[in-house]
Formats: sequence, structure tokens, C-alpha cells
Amino acid sequence: MAEAVLIDLFSLQMNSQTNDIQKLLCSMLERIEERFSASAPFVYIMCYQTPRSERSSEQDLLLKVISSFQILKKGIEVVCKTSTAAALYTIKQKLDEKDLSIIKIILPVQRKALMEVFIDHLFTAVYQFQFEDFGVDCEGNNLQQIAEPQNDIQTLPAHEMELIRNEIQTYLESLPDLKGKLTILKSSLIPGHIFLHGFTTRTGGISYIPTLSSFNLFSSSKRRDPKAVVKENLRRLANAAGFDSETFHSVKVNHASDVWIMGKPQPDSYDGIVTNQKDVTIAAPGADCIPVLFADPVKKACGAAHSDYPCTTPLNLSELYQQHGSIV
Repeated sequence: MAEAVLIDLFSLQMNSQTNDIQKLLCSMLERIEERFSASAPFVYIMCYQTPRSERSSEQDLLLKVISSFQILKKGIEVVCKTSTAAALYTIKQKLDEKDLSIIKIILPVQRKALMEVFIDHLFTAVYQFQFEDFGVDCEGNNLQQIAEPQNDIQTLPAHEMELIRNEIQTYLESLPDLKGKLTILKSSLIPGHIFLHGFTTRTGGISYIPTLSSFNLFSSSKRRDPKAVVKENLRRLANAAGFDSETFHSVKVNHASDVWIMGKPQPDSYDGIVTNQKDVTIAAPGADCIPVLFADPVKKACGAAHSDYPCTTPLNLSELYQQHGSIV
């Protein structure tokens, strides 16, 4: 059973099809009330907002429609934004605030493939999505009753997928820093003219999930922070610290003693990285465990380790010595 219902009206032309869309919305809300009479889900209506307007006339029209639905009234919101990315991300925040993860999306059938790409970038496997077509094309023609769930496999051309990725990136880049400015802590023991280095804190990112806020640099299918958000956090770090995010490598934690010596085959998982290559950035995550940096200014070699068990640090030091002759 869906915990939330998202009605996607974003592509419909409200000005030219206002009456028909109001009727369509009434029909959908009536259907939802019938299905969920015992426990009404949260309902989010997504629509387009004209740029530079704080509140759209379209939103006012939709609010008038939903005011008559008493069962849903306390759990229904209209979200009007200038882009699909902005609207969907705003709704995601509302879902996360309520810890909801099973969502039914009612939308024009032509929007399904597009919506799936947005979902793939802005959500994780924590969420479950179901789709229904409400029988209207993206111009508002041929309005019909809600149809049965659609199972047809649809794909978008590569250039359209790239446009979606660019829209998401542009929107995420526009979001403000959370919990303060990005902070990079440096060690006086590591020569800065040889090694660009530092330790990040939890401030300056866009991750809003309480346990990950705000500067999360690790994405997992078991968490609510998607790869697109982590990628944006990394972009901000790269800009602030002065490295190329495309050559960034973080350890793939396995809470053991495996080490990747850069230049050799990369293991599936490891708790340390050792390298003497130039123009690459290596990193290790830290939460309850400790991130450790190693630097040899003579041999121009360095390492990063996720230090958990007592054996981790000695083994990383051993690899640094064996591969590059570093004395530690």
C-alpha cells in the first residue's frame, strides 16, 4: 500500500486546459479517497511555476480544488517549481521528513520514462515507486479516467537523458550550504607545498538527512542520500580545495586490512590507498572510525586509510614502505 501519492501535472498547460485539468484532478482525488478510505496517504501535486513568480495562479486554482476533499485535506500539498528537478527534490525532502518510502506516481504516460530517469538520480533503493497513467498527453489532450498501472518499457534518447542530468546538476548547484560554510582542516605536519591535503567536517554540503547532514561524501543504496547529492558535495569540495573531482578516489571500506596500491588492479573493497602518482586525490571516510593520512615528502608518496581495527594502520604503513621505500 502506497504511503504517499504524487500527481504529476508539471507538463500540462494550465492556462489553456484549466477546466479539464481541474476535472481530472477532482477525479483522481476522488479515486484516491475511495482506495485509501481507511488510512489516507499523503498526496503531493506537482505543477509548473512561472519563473520569477513567488506564487502561481495555477497553484491557487489547484488549492481551490483540493479544499473540498476532507479526508485528504490534512495530508495534501501543491508543489509548484520552475523545473522538474526542483519540484521532485522538494517533494523528496517532504517524504524524508515523514520517513515515507512507498510512493505511487500518477502521471501522463509520456512522462514515465523521463520520471524514471529523475528518480534514478534523485532517489535510492530505499524508495519503492509505482506508476499509473491518468490518460492525458503532455498537451492536455484526450483527458480520461485513471488507467491501470503501466508496464511498458520505455527509454529516452541519450541527449534527453543528458538534459535531465544537466537540469539536476544545475538545481543542486543552486542550493545553499547547510550547517555553515565548508571547512577544511589541515595538518601542520604535512608540507602543503608538496601535498594538497585536508580533513573535511560536516558543514558546507547540501545533504539534509539528519544522520548525514550536511557534507556527506558517501552514497549507499541503503541510505536516502542519492549519488547526485554526494557528487554535488564532492564538486564543492574540489572547488574549495583545488583538485579535480574526476581523479578523486576514496577507499571502498570493508573493515579489514586490504590496501589498494594505485597502479595495480583495484580490489573490490579495501581500507587503504597508497600512491606516488601526481594529480590524483585519495581519501578515506570517517564517522565513528578514524581517517588517517600518510605523507612522505622525500619519496613523494602518500596514503589514506580508514582506520578501524588495530591492524589497519600498521598494514598501510607496511605497504607505503614496501612500495615506495618510505621510512615511517
